[in-house]
Amino acid sequence: MTSMSSTSHSTDRILTGVALMIGFCVTAPLLDVAAKLASSSVPVGQITTARFVVQCLLMAPVVWLMGLSLKVPRGQWMALVLRAVLLLVATFCFIAAIRVMPLADALAIVFVAPFIVLLVGKFYLGEDVGPRRVAAALVGFVGVLFVIQPSFSAFGAVALFPLGTAVGFAFYILVTRGLSRHVHPVTLQFHTGLIASLLCLPLMGLAQGSGSDLLDPVWPTGIAWVWLLAVGFFATVSHMMMTYALSLAPSATLAPLQYLELPVATLLGNLVFSDFPNSLALIGIAIIISAGLYMIHRERITARQLMTERAAPPI
Repeated sequence: MTSMSSTSHSTDRILTGVALMIGFCVTAPLLDVAAKLASSSVPVGQITTARFVVQCLLMAPVVWLMGLSLKVPRGQWMALVLRAVLLLVATFCFIAAIRVMPLADALAIVFVAPFIVLLVGKFYLGEDVGPRRVAAALVGFVGVLFVIQPSFSAFGAVALFPLGTAVGFAFYILVTRGLSRHVHPVTLQFHTGLIASLLCLPLMGLAQGSGSDLLDPVWPTGIAWVWLLAVGFFATVSHMMMTYALSLAPSATLAPLQYLELPVATLLGNLVFSDFPNSLALIGIAIIISAGLYMIHRERITARQLMTERAAPPI
């Protein structure tokens, strides 16, 4: 009876994790929609700042209600600052891109981040990554070129901004791996929002009156306030969903679900902005998804083989 109860509890946790990851895939594109709507009247730097200020304000009462400590181990502060800087850069680049690019095109390019993490793990961190997964990562980069090519022709160098997001987010993931062992995820989200806000606000002050389309802040009017608040709200909610999903269900179970974000972004982009990827971009998106799913498949096989080897009795 105890065994059955334990199995049922484990299944419930996994199902909850899956539900939260699906929630992330639906909520995260809403952040992108709000940012794109805001970008018609508000500079990218100001939208980025609002994203982190709102996150900090929303997470502060959550930290207090959960009774969590804001203390960070002494040796982790530099990693925490680096994490905030990487997410700040990734966010700025993505908002700068979707200001003119279709949501699905920009997001598809960002999905090269897992391939970057894999290659950095193999060639810099010395992780055991087989040739099939490396090949899948390289195929994924080919898919990105299919998406970038028509976007570069239409929008110019701004089509490269999502690559900046992909690189920033890839290293953000690597830094988070280490920090998550020492800092509670809710505390981590609060500190990331606080540090990024403290970095952004002075920059906005320095950019005042510069005339920069990307940085010179303006006083939002009308519904622009709603879009700015929505950017921070959906960013906070989506990232917390993903964080808790990963704490409840195995990453191998959740990883394929992340690709649901692409069709949701495509649908919202079409409904709200009448944007839709052209045929070449669609081919690239299909290649990226296929390469990503194959890479996940190979990681599952490798993980099962390692478990079998560890469980085998000594000879």
